[in-house]
Amino acid sequence: MEEKNYISISDINHLIKEHIDSNYYFNNVYLKGEISNFKNHTRGHLYFSLKDDNSKISAVMFYNNAIKLNFEPVDGDQVLVSGRISCYEASGTYQIYVNDMQKDGLGNLYLEYEKLKKKLAGLGYFEETHKLPIPKFPKRIGVVTAPTGAAIRDVMSTIKRRYPICEVILFPALVQGTGAKESVASQINKAQDFDLDLLIVGRGGGSIEDLWAFNEEIVAKAIYDSKIPIISAVGHEVDFTIADYVADLRAPTPTGAAEMAVPVLSDVINYINQYKIRLNEVIKNIINNKSLALTKLKDSYVLKNPLALYEIKEQKLDSLYDRLNKTMLHQIEIANNKLGHLIKELKILNPLNILESGYSLTTKDSKIIKSVKDIKVDDNLKIKVTDGDIKVCVKEINYEK
Repeated sequence: MEEKNYISISDINHLIKEHIDSNYYFNNVYLKGEISNFKNHTRGHLYFSLKDDNSKISAVMFYNNAIKLNFEPVDGDQVLVSGRISCYEASGTYQIYVNDMQKDGLGNLYLEYEKLKKKLAGLGYFEETHKLPIPKFPKRIGVVTAPTGAAIRDVMSTIKRRYPICEVILFPALVQGTGAKESVASQINKAQDFDLDLLIVGRGGGSIEDLWAFNEEIVAKAIYDSKIPIISAVGHEVDFTIADYVADLRAPTPTGAAEMAVPVLSDVINYINQYKIRLNEVIKNIINNKSLALTKLKDSYVLKNPLALYEIKEQKLDSLYDRLNKTMLHQIEIANNKLGHLIKELKILNPLNILESGYSLTTKDSKIIKSVKDIKVDDNLKIKVTDGDIKVCVKEINYEK
């Protein structure tokens, strides 16, 4: 009988989950359907089904994505969702984990939004490494928004109330409708020629169509290319646009952008005063320490008895002099002994010393005569003895046999 390999339910569900998760197509899917069996969990997660005329699929949207919704889902809503398909191992059922959800009717805009978002993400527009730091104490702030409306009023009043020493420059732009994207991008580019510390770009709330200028690539590129740090402030807290992802900092509202842009002046003054107090304490401590050190020097034995330092040096000099003198005498004695030894050796080797013993030294033309062969009859010779020279003339030469 053939042996069969049986595996557990958990194992097969795990294998199915791994197979689904490894399929690229299931990692990024877009579905269109009707919500049914909707449940809003107390922890903020959303559980529901999506169905069409023939089928349905379970769905879950976790809290971190659900808080971004700009509507409250209910059964019967026609929606467009994006997310990933995976298997819930505990029950062996597959479901879609929803990342984003919009009411149907905005389908084309939503698809354009996701397509551009994916494209710009691939180009690095959303990278944290590209984002500029927001200055803590800006002197001049530019605002790109409509010249009328709540947004500019909220920004101006908030900055004036919190940090009145900051100058605000308005760059008026169309923020919705035909020509809005070009107007917003143009004003962002224009602001680059001004000496600005910060730029706020945005508008008040509205529908997705109203906010669409801030989902356009031309605006995203202007924000990305900006050399001035940009805070985006588009719509309400639940509204996320492409501009929010590209900007250096996203604010939930225009008022929130103004609050992020500037500190409260009174807080800054208190902060400075605290630093002044601390600085004065530090300076006071330094002065006290230096005063103590000066007093210690003034009371020192050397300053009170300056000759004492000189006397110490004099004694040290005497000691060094004595040591040097002693060393020199020792070296001279060694040198004298060595010289005397050398003189004795030279005396021993000096040929003139033998004259004192009765010997003499005979030379011809300053050359020593060593043999009778070195002379001939009538040669004039000089005989050197211990007390002088004797000049002689050769009369006869005898050769020893």
